[in-house]
Amino acid sequence: MPTVTEPAADAIPHADPFAIFEDWFAQARQSEPNDPNAMALATATPDGHPSVRMVLLKGHGPDGFVFYTNFHSRKGGELAANPHVALLFHWKSLRRQIRIEGPIREVTPAEADAYFASRHPESRLGSAASDQSRPLPDRQAYLDRVEAIRAQYPDGDVPRPAHWSGYRVTPAAIEFWQDRDFRLHERRRFVTDGAGGWTSSLLYP
Repeated sequence: MPTVTEPAADAIPHADPFAIFEDWFAQARQSEPNDPNAMALATATPDGHPSVRMVLLKGHGPDGFVFYTNFHSRKGGELAANPHVALLFHWKSLRRQIRIEGPIREVTPAEADAYFASRHPESRLGSAASDQSRPLPDRQAYLDRVEAIRAQYPDGDVPRPAHWSGYRVTPAAIEFWQDRDFRLHERRRFVTDGAGGWTSSLLYP
């Protein structure tokens, strides 16, 4: 039976995990057909009931990973009660995953205002009209609310609702996963050392 060998250059190195993320994310933007910034966001209630949904990454760097939401939504309520989350990026075209775990904090009002203003006017209308996660009697009721707000702001300059903002996830752990032939996958987990640096180790797949 032949021995499995791999080029050393393919190994996930012990390096700056944010630099590795940036490199992988740049490759995903070139290869993924839709939404390379899509990520699963897992939250939980204080008594441990989990939920997960897809959201979009809207900012990232050494200070963390940013997404936006309606604070009155189910996830908004769970985040207020239990400010710890897990993120998962899965880029099928690259056969890669990245898992991120850590606490959250709200972005500043200025950051939220700037991002909201950058959105398409129709998206701003939709967010302002939505009681996210609340029961909806029928779709037309939502569309009617969109049109009512459109009439209020015919120029499309819809202000950011006070209950719509963002969170920044400060990673306590980041794990990189690379698919390999015959399911001999590669994993490396980085954990903060509490002093601004990172420790890491390879994990069995």
